[in-house]
Amino acid sequence: MECIAPAAAGGGWDLTCRVTGRILGELGLVPGAVPTINMPGAGGGVAFAHAVAQRQGDPNVLIAASPATTLRLAQGQFGHLEAHDVRWIGALGAEYGIVAVDVDAPWATLGELLDDWAAHPDQIVVSGGSAVAGQDHMKILLLGREAGLDPLKVRYVPFDGGGEALTALLGGFVQVFSGEISEIESHLETGSIRVLAVMSPEPLDGLLTGVPTATEQGYPVEWVTWRGYYVPGGVSDEVYDAWVERLRAVGVSDAWVDARRQARLRPYFLVGEEFEAFVMEQVDEFSGLARELGLIR
Repeated sequence: MECIAPAAAGGGWDLTCRVTGRILGELGLVPGAVPTINMPGAGGGVAFAHAVAQRQGDPNVLIAASPATTLRLAQGQFGHLEAHDVRWIGALGAEYGIVAVDVDAPWATLGELLDDWAAHPDQIVVSGGSAVAGQDHMKILLLGREAGLDPLKVRYVPFDGGGEALTALLGGFVQVFSGEISEIESHLETGSIRVLAVMSPEPLDGLLTGVPTATEQGYPVEWVTWRGYYVPGGVSDEVYDAWVERLRAVGVSDAWVDARRQARLRPYFLVGEEFEAFVMEQVDEFSGLARELGLIR
């Protein structure tokens, strides 16, 4: 058995595979260790195409996924491939989107930033660690929409990861950072940035205690970066059910709770048919948003 991470070693998908693969072995849910195979390319498209074209009925492969996968499927970035070409197993953890500025920035609240942005859209540039039309771009477009901004006037600069995007913020090359909680924790500890909003359903604890959600500030935008998995579409129902039960067992284990906390992931548990229905709904929702925001026609 193996787990395919649609990214280079060290990324979130790589971590998702390595941790889950280790716990599957430790709990005796699979025979032996589950190695991680890194397969970067096309934002997960290479791994998705590999699963569809070359592993169609393979019962021994698990592929990591996130909203980056469903976003690209919704925008047709995987060519003719669609969400129902694979079978969605479940998600075991999540991060939430955040909006941050330099600690010396003039905005103390999300409302102040968005009001200033709406008045002077050409003067505010946003950095993120995803490509144009990716997760970090989409988060900021949704916030901009709530503030009445023309999506075409949102200036977003993509970087090869959250680290580079934060460096651009701290260097004064951009004014706003769109990312996730794990990317900014060390900067919160040093006090170099200010988080204006979290895109979670409820306020968060830890280093983000006291930071209001976007919804609490009058901008109903949530962004959940779930960490999940799918298997090839040609597997039997018995194989699919077996993977669901394995993932369910991992998700309720003490080993996963400890690993999730170490990986700075928040609780998020959705498996089986419920997860499949959720993914299909998310693809439809993202497709509609992409058309509304002018990302696709």
